[in-house]
Amino acid sequence: MSKPKIAFMFSGQGSQYFQMGQRLYQRQRVFRHWMDRLDGTVRQSVGLSVVDALYHQQRGKADSFDRTLLSHPAIFMVEYSLAQALLAEQLEPDILIGASLGTFVAAAVAGCVDCDQALTMLLSHAQVLEAHCERGAMIAVLANARLYDELGLSSYGELAAINFDSHFVISTSMSGALEVERILNGRNVLFQRLPVSFAFHSAWLETAERWLDTHLQTMPMAKARIPIACCMRAGLVESVAGDHLPMVMRKPIQFQKTIEYLETTGPYEYVDVGPSGTLATFVKYVYPPGSTQSRTHVMLTPFDRDLENFSAVVETLAAHRSFAI
Repeated sequence: MSKPKIAFMFSGQGSQYFQMGQRLYQRQRVFRHWMDRLDGTVRQSVGLSVVDALYHQQRGKADSFDRTLLSHPAIFMVEYSLAQALLAEQLEPDILIGASLGTFVAAAVAGCVDCDQALTMLLSHAQVLEAHCERGAMIAVLANARLYDELGLSSYGELAAINFDSHFVISTSMSGALEVERILNGRNVLFQRLPVSFAFHSAWLETAERWLDTHLQTMPMAKARIPIACCMRAGLVESVAGDHLPMVMRKPIQFQKTIEYLETTGPYEYVDVGPSGTLATFVKYVYPPGSTQSRTHVMLTPFDRDLENFSAVVETLAAHRSFAI
């Protein structure tokens, strides 16, 4: 049996919530160090504290966390800090999987971009969004993506993601969201609005993406030290230079195709480094347990077991790699 490779998975907007990673922040030294270190970058750049917003303002996990100027850096900080905590435990990934904003984190972990520069760029991107782009919505639909055309949903929004056979996401305007939800309700199709303020992966954000494209040209880029699987291209990339990162925020997320591609080179230990374990859940639907030798691992969830999950993942994968043939 071939030794499973380790894949870190980084998710994007829609996976965030207040208090995410709180127990790790309280008890895990490396995670806290990087959260505080990156929070200093945010304070210097925009005069806000993500750590304070996440952990010290008595906001509950169910409260809406859709202010992009906070959620953009919060997702980056939590995922980057968690990856650094895993690396400090000698858990070295063989590949990094980036979905949407998570690709910025993957690029920083892979050494393509400096973490502070990537974080500052995301902060500026959020400011451009809030100043110049129309507010919008993203709706996760629990059905096959064929419904996007069959129900005429393309008249109201754009296909933002296909995560597995019965899960896709539509980006739309605020008025379009009402029409999409009306149609889905009429067909008894399950759906959920994501906690975002803008229609990511759509033409509604082209002003911000043009800005991002222009300013990323000035950011130094290096070749990835760890291979990156990009969910925009459903394959591996050696560099994120050029228009790659702007397109990551504009083009649809092809998560299902990305995992199907990786499984041809597997098996993998898929470690979800995102705030809510969403990508690990998606993997299980792409390849149900028993249909592959690959496994999924979750650390952060809204259910207060972050520290226990972190320790279990480190112990399980360290032992598995030691005894794998």
